[in-house]
Amino acid sequence: MVDSWQKEESERLGDYYIFRLRRDRSRSPQTGESHEFYVLEAPDWINVIPVTPDGQVVLIRQYRHGIGEVTLEIPGGMVNEGEGDPLETARRELLEETGYEAAEIVQIGVVAPNPAFLNNACYSFLARDVRRVRAPQFDGTEYIELELAPLEAIPELIRSGRINHALTVAAFYHLDHFRQS
Repeated sequence: MVDSWQKEESERLGDYYIFRLRRDRSRSPQTGESHEFYVLEAPDWINVIPVTPDGQVVLIRQYRHGIGEVTLEIPGGMVNEGEGDPLETARRELLEETGYEAAEIVQIGVVAPNPAFLNNACYSFLARDVRRVRAPQFDGTEYIELELAPLEAIPELIRSGRINHALTVAAFYHLDHFRQS
């Protein structure tokens, strides 16, 4: 049986806006030895699969600094401090990044993005019957282009690597199961 480790001490090392860095010292329940671990404390994230009445998915293209490439993905973002409800974040991010609003938004899944060193969750939502109501309103670091793709084309976009953002792939996995239930 795998047991939890006992945290002996914890120290915040830095605050970098989108995450804080923490060092923990924890004791192994198997060996009794102590080890250091580094944890990125991040706010929860959301992502949204926006689908138009005619079955088109509203995708976004944006440059991602981590891989130094432009990616094709779905709208998403951080749950702001004080925002609380990921559903409200989903509505906000959808409107800000795409200019679209949904007739209905439903949560379809949640994942731990990387529990080895991240402490947050990513909530996936389906936005049904989205319609463009205004131009997108990007923050100071965003430049996004929109692309529509038929929902049935998404598996091939993932297989071909055109969609390679892990959290976007996870959201479409959740959508697949949601549609089957």
